[in-house]
Amino acid sequence: MTDSPSLAIVLDSRPDLPAILLKELYGVTGRSSDELHRAIAAGAPVYSAELFGNDHIEVVPRLEKTVAFCERLKLPFHVEETYDGETEVIGLDVMRNILDSSI
Repeated sequence: MTDSPSLAIVLDSRPDLPAILLKELYGVTGRSSDELHRAIAAGAPVYSAELFGNDHIEVVPRLEKTVAFCERLKLPFHVEETYDGETEVIGLDVMRNILDSSI
């Protein structure tokens, strides 16, 4: 359980992305292509980040770039917020409000 909320991007349709797109997503998330492939296949987050931590300045752009990647490719996805051990699906507008309030 953390004191700080975390946000995660999950691909809904579990697509089998080609290597070139996994490489592009690696450039956004910093996760290896193998990690990304396994996460997508399992319905796990392709990117997740704790907010308000020491690396906050890096995670906010990565969250936005991951969303932009999904939107550009028309990949269905959702955003999850975890706080105090509870996870819920939130909308993009809520995610952006959280990110705006954190800077």
